[in-house]
Amino acid sequence: MQFDKQLPKLAYSIKEACQASSLGKTTIYAHITAGHLRAVRIGGRTVIPADSLHALINGEVGKASNTQ
Repeated sequence: MQFDKQLPKLAYSIKEACQASSLGKTTIYAHITAGHLRAVRIGGRTVIPADSLHALINGEVGKASNTQ
């Protein structure tokens, strides 16, 4: 099965979230801790759902919840 490279991302790694948002790693983790950015643990990885990152960037901070 081939995946179209044009599909939107469903989630970002911490590193990808930093690159996509131009925020630093410490700032990303601070937003997760404050409950402004949702983080999900899948196996040994922490990923940020794309909708949560978009909400943070768009100033919709209250809509993201912290789930670890």
